[in-house]
Amino acid sequence: MAKKQQEAFFTPIGLENSTNGKVEKSVDLPEPTEKSHKDLDLSDDDVLSMYEQMYLQRRFEERAMQMYQKGKFGGFLHLYIGQEAVSTGTVFALNDDDDIITAYRDHGWGLVRGVTPKEGMAELFGKETGCSKGKGGSMHFAKVENHFWGGYGIVGGHIPIGGGIAFANKYQENDRVTACFFGDGAVDQGALHETLNMSQLWSLPCIYVVENNGYSMGTSARRHTVNEIHERSKGYGMKSAVFNGMDVFTVYENMRKIAEEVRKDSKPWFVEIRTYRYRGHSMSDPQKYRSKEELEEYQKTDPVERLKKYIIDKKVAGKKKIEEIEERIEEEVLEAIDYAEDSPFPENEALFEDMYADEPHFHDRDDFKGF
Repeated sequence: MAKKQQEAFFTPIGLENSTNGKVEKSVDLPEPTEKSHKDLDLSDDDVLSMYEQMYLQRRFEERAMQMYQKGKFGGFLHLYIGQEAVSTGTVFALNDDDDIITAYRDHGWGLVRGVTPKEGMAELFGKETGCSKGKGGSMHFAKVENHFWGGYGIVGGHIPIGGGIAFANKYQENDRVTACFFGDGAVDQGALHETLNMSQLWSLPCIYVVENNGYSMGTSARRHTVNEIHERSKGYGMKSAVFNGMDVFTVYENMRKIAEEVRKDSKPWFVEIRTYRYRGHSMSDPQKYRSKEELEEYQKTDPVERLKKYIIDKKVAGKKKIEEIEERIEEEVLEAIDYAEDSPFPENEALFEDMYADEPHFHDRDDFKGF
């Protein structure tokens, strides 16, 4: 049994700002799909698996937030709460050997791509049993054997890497699609535009996806970028799309179609998925830039609660089944905390590992003896 932990909470209210009237929205959400899971060739088990994945991401991060507040680990912690439909819908739409790379808000991506709760929590705690051996932390979850190339800490810095993975796949003729995710704050980085230019020129099988959650740190997307983000594609003659990221079926439907077309034509796409994050940019963010009313308005479209309601309303499963799933996941996450606390930190020598390919470790080389 997991050790007893303080109860997590869902509602992230506590902001001081108030609009005292009309609610200002940082991002407009397109209408979600009206199709049922049957229309999308998803089974009842698929839908329940989607809910499991989304609920796991939510509870994992709520518990991670608590551990951070208790001082169990430090550094940065960028929470994905509110955006779970994007990661889940995408992974269900792609093939298991398609490649995914993302930015530093990466916990949800890691979990849905095969990082276990224990590996993820241990990584946050900096333990050697973590998914990146305790040396990456919050911003560098990865599971290369599952074709998840990890989170990346530099804004926009991983976008050329995504293009490089797509280039390698095309070169090897392995029929894989690469999906490269980043936030709206990265769309004005020069590396993005250089990569889009080369991707279109070389016909790389890559989907470049902006998770537009409304804010770049504390700056609304409306205040930092010109015109509609997805229209950036026009400058490169690249196909594009924009759709709702708060509904998992909408993400699944669109990403499946786009991936199929990219796989067939080997042409890149530029996609804007509009979503919303319920927490601040990181744990140190006081969120003075948005109002309680705005947050409450977006919570009405919460992706986890939306899918839960669908499952019950469409009789995919009853409330008892949902409760069983939630209780099991809660236990998994609590056990992950115990696992992380009980796991050892990396040995000092681990600092020199994974630095070179096909070479002796740094501290084993004769010219560095005594370093």
